Amino acid sequence: MIKTRKIRKFFPAIKAGRIISNNAASTQIPIQLLDLLKKLAVQYDNVHRGQSKSSIITTEEFEASYDTIAQFIGAPSRRNIILYRNATEAINSVMYSLMTEFKDGDNIVTTFMEHNSNYVPWYGLCKEILPKFGINVECRIVKFDKDTGELDLKHLKSLVDKKTKLVCCVGASNFLGTKNPIKKIREIANSSGYIQPGGEKRSYLLVDGAQLVPNVFIDVKELDVDFLVWSFHKMMAPFGVGALYAREELLQRMKPFLYGGDMIAEGQVSPEKVDWNVLPWKFTAGTPNILGTILSAQAIRLMMDFALNPGKHKYFMTDKKLEPEEIKKAMDNIEDHERVLVEEAMKMLSQIPELDIYGPKDPSSRTSLVAFNLKTGNPFEISEKLSKVGIESRAGCHCATLAHHYYKLNPPASCRLSFYIYNDLGDVKKSCLAVKKYVQSK
Repeated sequence: MIKTRKIRKFFPAIKAGRIISNNAASTQIPIQLLDLLKKLAVQYDNVHRGQSKSSIITTEEFEASYDTIAQFIGAPSRRNIILYRNATEAINSVMYSLMTEFKDGDNIVTTFMEHNSNYVPWYGLCKEILPKFGINVECRIVKFDKDTGELDLKHLKSLVDKKTKLVCCVGASNFLGTKNPIKKIREIANSSGYIQPGGEKRSYLLVDGAQLVPNVFIDVKELDVDFLVWSFHKMMAPFGVGALYAREELLQRMKPFLYGGDMIAEGQVSPEKVDWNVLPWKFTAGTPNILGTILSAQAIRLMMDFALNPGKHKYFMTDKKLEPEEIKKAMDNIEDHERVLVEEAMKMLSQIPELDIYGPKDPSSRTSLVAFNLKTGNPFEISEKLSKVGIESRAGCHCATLAHHYYKLNPPASCRLSFYIYNDLGDVKKSCLAVKKYVQSK
């Protein structure tokens, strides 16, 4: 396991005595990033918009952040990385950028285990936007096994056909914890035979990596995904930055999502024609979240240091390139650490017969979260009682509304414990013991 004792001291929230087990929603910010924010404020200036020393330095740090992000997921270059406010906006950007490519009779395939962010945009496109233009596109939804939490690949294959322009799936469920087999899903999407505008005969694959990228080693070239989205507030950075990875040839062809400002080529605006900036700035309209971008990239570097050598800085605040083997080692360490935590949580919670636990039984098949319900109780009451004894959990649908309805839950909600690299077995045991005491008090 990661030596959490050496890194917990860097998190003000943990030093304050909080037991944080709602990390699937958002993680905590370490003091190193807070100190960096203060340092950046001294030289802060806008990017791509000035000749001052401060503007030039800030621009260099801002652009270098894209390189760090690209290296972390194995992307060829910064040209593959587009930054938005969050993963939700990143998915919406794909939806709007592809909107003019859809033809009457096309379909989109998504799943019942999706976060609302990877279902509602496609619902809106199919039910509300395209019909206004006389274009009918069907949104098809893939089932999953209620007992194992595994995606039904046979059902997926039956829904993908020559009219499937896009397959959308979550990389890891924020309700079930299930890690989906992306390579197998890619194979199914490849077999569709759909003819894309660039001549490719396959369906695009978009993966919601919000629960995957912070917890598992990702190589986008190996996975062969067309689009991958995630948010940095789930990997120790502040709120306000989400990422989209896309294949460069797709970004070159796609229409921009937002227009104006920095996404225009320098001086290339006339009544007759407007030319777009080079990638990735083609998709960066207006002043970006400059400080958030720099902090997000440094969060990656700090996370690498925490996972490889807690307490020492090899990557944080350096320009050292992130090497694939080092990234894999760091993320494997994080995944192993979280597997131990969720294994202990599953073991303790499964000993409470009054609970229904959702998702895979094998801890190695899931991320470090556990959602459950009391057979005769209300999940909101569980979370409220846990809060009173200092355990921060979460009750609700976790924005996985389709999946909760799929189980016919009333209310469509569950209680969830989720852990990250700064959690230790003590946090897990205290959280699960608090659940047990609540159940016994009923």
